[in-house]
Amino acid sequence: MPTASRTAPAVLAATLLLAACGSESASSGGEGGDGDGGPVRAEALCPSDIARYGAPSPSESSVRPSGTRTALPLPSPNGVAEDGVKITGLYAWGPKSGCSGVGNSADFELTNQQKETASYTLTFGFLSASGGAVDNVAQTVEAVGPGRTVKGTVVMGERVGNAFEVTGVKVIKVRSVPQAEASSASGTCPKSGMRLYADEGDAAMGLRAVGLHLVNCGTRPIRLNGYPTLAIQDEDHRPVDGVRILQGTDQISTGLGGDSGPQPVVLGPGEAAVAGLAWRNTTQAGEPVNAPYVRVWAKPAADPVTVVPELDLGTTGKLGVGPWRKDETHRDAVGSTAAERP
Repeated sequence: MPTASRTAPAVLAATLLLAACGSESASSGGEGGDGDGGPVRAEALCPSDIARYGAPSPSESSVRPSGTRTALPLPSPNGVAEDGVKITGLYAWGPKSGCSGVGNSADFELTNQQKETASYTLTFGFLSASGGAVDNVAQTVEAVGPGRTVKGTVVMGERVGNAFEVTGVKVIKVRSVPQAEASSASGTCPKSGMRLYADEGDAAMGLRAVGLHLVNCGTRPIRLNGYPTLAIQDEDHRPVDGVRILQGTDQISTGLGGDSGPQPVVLGPGEAAVAGLAWRNTTQAGEPVNAPYVRVWAKPAADPVTVVPELDLGTTGKLGVGPWRKDETHRDAVGSTAAERP
């Protein structure tokens, strides 16, 4: 994959603690409530056991402690925000902590410095004493309002074999997309009746290939005939000039499935289509182009969706896009998608 975070080892899923508004959320460093729906004391809870938004489930009057963590020192005790993200705590969860599968966790605060609600993907690096990476962990934070601050916890699984002990943590990368344009491979079906998202892709010898997937999660057929429309953006969501978007991937490499011309595609409920993106990261004379974001219009008049394929285009100045074609390998639970419509 184009970035290290996309090839990081599998880790235990982390539990986010998100505020309903402002910065009033429960965090692993927060002080307690008494089970009335306010913040709960999280300092003695396993990360996987913390109730989202800090509220106990209706069947419980309180959340009971289930683990003991060990605080580790941070390089900067006061915390330094990077792209709106500040690490506020680092912890070790050893074999005697009572939290199975958890090696380390870090608390953080995220402030949306933009003017619209956004969803974030944050990549954290858990570090050894030498500063080398023990593991990179990506964490998604959804629907943060403009100017709002939310608190969360990111979790790294237990160290395996002779892996180095974690002594530090840092923010490696912050990616954000407008909430109205956020991609999704599951969950509630958008009002458009279709989901659009990018897969993890593949990389070999400087060739990159990423699939754009469109799923009919609605109740009516979706008709496609042509190529998705793309707009490339840099880290600040500004348009990237000087890159040619080619119809077809054969000018990048053959055998990627995007060489034939477009054909009409009709997707019934639960069916899917795929279109390929392809590029090379060759660097010669000139300034390399790195553009994380691509806005995608599945067809004319469709609402845009922003995906994050992390384009490292080198100095090639070319991005190939294949036509939509039916994805015969896709299987979807048609009955459940209709029930999840807003």
